[in-house]
Amino acid sequence: MPGFRNEIIWQHKAIGTPRTNPSKYAKSHETLFWYSKAPRGFLFNYRASEVRVPWSEDTRKSMRQDSGGQWYYERRRTGTNNDGAYDPRFLRTYVDDPETGKTASDVWTDIPSYQPRPSEKTGYNTQKPDDLVARVIAASSNKGDLVADFFGGSGTTAAVAERLGRRWISCDLGKFAIHTTRKRMIGVQRELKAEGKDYRAFEILNLGKYERQHYVGINPNLREAEHQRQLAEKEAAFLELILRAYRAEKAEGFNTFHGRKAGRLVAVGPVNLPVTRLFVEEVILECRHKRITRVDILGFEFEMGLFPNVLDEARQKGIDITPKYIPADVFDKRAVEKNQVVFHDVSFIEVKPHFRDNCVAVQLTDFSVFYSQDSVANAEASLKDKSSKIVVEKGQIVKVSKDKNGVVMRERLTQKWTDWIDYWAVDFNFESKREIVRVPAQPKQAYVAGMEQPEQLDLQRYEEVWTGDYIFENEWQAFRTKKDRSLELTSVFHECLPGRRKIAVKVVDIFGNDTMTIIEVTVGRHR
Repeated sequence: MPGFRNEIIWQHKAIGTPRTNPSKYAKSHETLFWYSKAPRGFLFNYRASEVRVPWSEDTRKSMRQDSGGQWYYERRRTGTNNDGAYDPRFLRTYVDDPETGKTASDVWTDIPSYQPRPSEKTGYNTQKPDDLVARVIAASSNKGDLVADFFGGSGTTAAVAERLGRRWISCDLGKFAIHTTRKRMIGVQRELKAEGKDYRAFEILNLGKYERQHYVGINPNLREAEHQRQLAEKEAAFLELILRAYRAEKAEGFNTFHGRKAGRLVAVGPVNLPVTRLFVEEVILECRHKRITRVDILGFEFEMGLFPNVLDEARQKGIDITPKYIPADVFDKRAVEKNQVVFHDVSFIEVKPHFRDNCVAVQLTDFSVFYSQDSVANAEASLKDKSSKIVVEKGQIVKVSKDKNGVVMRERLTQKWTDWIDYWAVDFNFESKREIVRVPAQPKQAYVAGMEQPEQLDLQRYEEVWTGDYIFENEWQAFRTKKDRSLELTSVFHECLPGRRKIAVKVVDIFGNDTMTIIEVTVGRHR
């Protein structure tokens, strides 16, 4: 097969025993296939320490240096010479420094456990040992090279690549995977900093919004009438997709509402823009005009500072509005068909700034969560004897249990608002770094003599444009670990240039969902 280099057998401790799995041999190895794109000139760092294994004790003891200082060992030649007589001469094999070991063979027996060390474990069943991934990366890349893992999981590839001085990209569809990787990479940064080694910042990109833009993308070269027709078709298909994923039925005869679900009307926000105050005010206006009292607003993003004030205003007018995030899973056809798409309620963050000379710190004072997944009443009705179920209802996590006699017990697992927080971070100068992406450039036009219409010239294939968003930079963060469940609620004081600035605070809850708020402050002695 083109590009094939090696089949590698990684032999580890058997998973299971014949007693626990009598139907087959106990599994004790995995197979790795090594391919290279180029048939020649591919990279193999056989001298890298991660690729080396120790010499056998007997071979190492037999090593010596020649007159030039180079190490070698001898082994007796087998066979006969040209005269058919036994040849007692030794073969001399030159090696690197004996302390560096030899290049590993295609059977790896020096990484004995399938599971990572206890200090490396993240809870992912498929997580591999760091040593295994380090050998693969070190053998096939140099420092500064780019390593990619498109099934990132708990972030082992990214963590090992960072320690080895490689650049990296890690991707995963799961929120928990990204959240686990984020915390793990911050831990790697702290390790490298403590060791006095260089480390780099990393950025988390949510590609769902680019998928949304692609979903309603229209060819810009179409005539206006055709452009509008295709745009209307795409928007109708988008609304149908969201309502199906939300399990709502389509509603007609409204200006701002698109569907109904469980006695509530449903309004779907724009596909590629945040839900704004103007959008919500139009919803409230139609509610008052048509005496509607219960509404769900679905959006991919919501304007900063929109909640909770606008919800309080609506309640004063007798309107119950529940904002919910549209997850990126709506674009996964299988997830929609299996009813696996969850629309989470919007959370709210409250913070308080503290000032000292030209420094500012941020205190997290509240995190309001209103998630509901199932209900305690439904859980109690559906539970079998000697079983239990975890339910999220109105911002509280409750364990519902039923004993062998049918007696139902409730245990509230979230005692205070901080129990919902797994991670939070501060950007002390938000909107200082624009998010720039490369997109296909529009064809340029040039007039040619004798032509009535300009000719399109594709002189530049890509161009850099501002997405309208800003990059959130983790300038300070605190998070829980398995060993330490405590959480700092006030950041360190961060020195800032005097004047007005925006500070962004991001909270990641125990479900892996991001919520961000922005406050404006004046830094300096004369505020």
